[in-house]
Amino acid sequence: QVQLVESGGGLVQPGESLRLSCTASKYTLDYYAITWFRQAPGKEREGVSCISHRDGSAVYADSVKGRFTISRDFAKNTVYLQMNNLKPEDTAVYYCATPESLRPCTFVPSLFDVWGQGTQVTVSS
Repeated sequence: QVQLVESGGGLVQPGESLRLSCTASKYTLDYYAITWFRQAPGKEREGVSCISHRDGSAVYADSVKGRFTISRDFAKNTVYLQMNNLKPEDTAVYYCATPESLRPCTFVPSLFDVWGQGTQVTVSS
């Protein structure tokens, strides 16, 4: 069964950077797209970025385009989310997830079967 484990969250000031990691079970990245979601208190879970298992192409939410970069390392079975120029509105619990199917990138949470435990990102001065 596929498992996902996030790490890398923390407290930073506005304008600073963080890199989140999502380590997956072996071969997961070969077959399934990996998506980062986030959920702030009182808000719906929203898709942030996705990397395709087919060609490594990336999709970003408009709110993070130009600031966040998703990448993957097959040797480490890990997907990264590099977050630059962080803003207070980026504060949320960040989750990685996979639909555990050959579905292409999507930001619809109900289509995902496997979720990590989440990592807290707080941006505050």
